[in-house]
Amino acid sequence: MNHPVQPLLSAQADAPYWNAQLQLSTRQTERGTRLVQCEHNGPLYVQKPFYPEGPDCAHLYLLHPPGGMVSGDFLTINVSAGENSHVLVTTPGAGRVYRARADGLLQQQKVQLRVDNNAALEWMPLETILFPSSRAQLETEVHLGENSRYIGWDIVSLGLPANGSRLDDLGQHTTLKQGLRIYYKQQLLLNERLSLHPGNSELLNAAAGFRGMPVHGLLVAGPFTQGFCEQALEKLQELCADQLAGVSLNGQFLSVRYLGTCSEQARLLLSDAWAIIRPQLMQRPACAPRIWAT
Repeated sequence: MNHPVQPLLSAQADAPYWNAQLQLSTRQTERGTRLVQCEHNGPLYVQKPFYPEGPDCAHLYLLHPPGGMVSGDFLTINVSAGENSHVLVTTPGAGRVYRARADGLLQQQKVQLRVDNNAALEWMPLETILFPSSRAQLETEVHLGENSRYIGWDIVSLGLPANGSRLDDLGQHTTLKQGLRIYYKQQLLLNERLSLHPGNSELLNAAAGFRGMPVHGLLVAGPFTQGFCEQALEKLQELCADQLAGVSLNGQFLSVRYLGTCSEQARLLLSDAWAIIRPQLMQRPACAPRIWAT
């Protein structure tokens, strides 16, 4: 069911913002994985599902027509992979968090992902670009069922490196709160937090921080209840060896991290890592969404 798109207004009559929601659910049927719920309020949509891997894995392209968030925007995205279904969610282009207005309102995105019993969900959006003086709060929460599998990544570019945007300038005015939490039966299994604000802008150049690199990426996959193949782990380590990147196995979850100067390079690295990890976790070879090639 599609709801009419209506802008919500802030206290300033001439400063509109969006409170947009998207609810997606998939179910495994006799014809494979099908999108059985697609409800939205505001400018968040998906195209029809695509099936480049056959009927048992649906690829969904999330669309946000404004192309970015302004002060006061709050995007809520809920995706539920029903029992035995498999869904991959991506975006056709980069997301943007624009310069905040003087009212200081946050620019927020909350993603809630539910993976039911024996289901698989892959969350693989293209990068998010933070413009100077933006105020971003980006939260992702994952709830896992029995024998479920999850692969997700986030790539964030601090500023516009190709345009000569300097991290030092960015850190004086920009705030970023980013979080990833993964739960199993209400038990917190993994908690990743990043907080960047003018008071700790020294992290931008610190050896234990961003090391002067404007782009960071994180891929998380699991749970690997039977452990992870040693040979595949060695391949991942070789993949990361020539870049400022690394791989670690923390409990049942595998993490691949990237620091660098190019969001495209980050996506290529994480895509290559995904191609190694996916057959191990989901017993499927990598099949990149067609939209990435356009």
